Amino acid sequence: MLIRREASHDISAIDAVHRRAFATDDGTEPVEVGLVRALRLDEAWVPALSLVAELGKSVVGHVVATEGEMGGFVGLGLGPIGVLPECQGVGIGSGLLHAVLAAADALDYPLVALVGHLDYYPRFGFVPASSLGIEAPDPSWGAYFQVRTLTAYRPRMRGRFGFAAPFDGL
Repeated sequence: MLIRREASHDISAIDAVHRRAFATDDGTEPVEVGLVRALRLDEAWVPALSLVAELGKSVVGHVVATEGEMGGFVGLGLGPIGVLPECQGVGIGSGLLHAVLAAADALDYPLVALVGHLDYYPRFGFVPASSLGIEAPDPSWGAYFQVRTLTAYRPRMRGRFGFAAPFDGL
């Protein structure tokens, strides 16, 4: 498996990954496909944090992190992350997550926030955001709103987290 930055020729393959990873029962387009496209056009887009996983010459996974704001500090919102169904369970998602966290740390972002499964993300160092004084945009998210602090994080970085604007419509 190779993990690398997204290139312009990957866009349709990335759409296909999210279309299949988040397939709906009724066959409608998953929101993740449109979300990634909208994020690319948003000022919060960080090209270095849109990564694909390749097996052979095929894109089989994708992750993106975009800038978000919290109490005057800039952090990152993670997602979506998707892997083709036939490639799930073999470490591709984990590899993408490790890669985007390492890249975010190298770029001196202080933290990465997400809404996700409590059984999956803690193994990557994510904790409930409220334990660090960071509030979810929607209080009903509770412990599912998690953050992973990075080297540049300081305890004074608190407040309500705001994801990139394209997330507002979800």
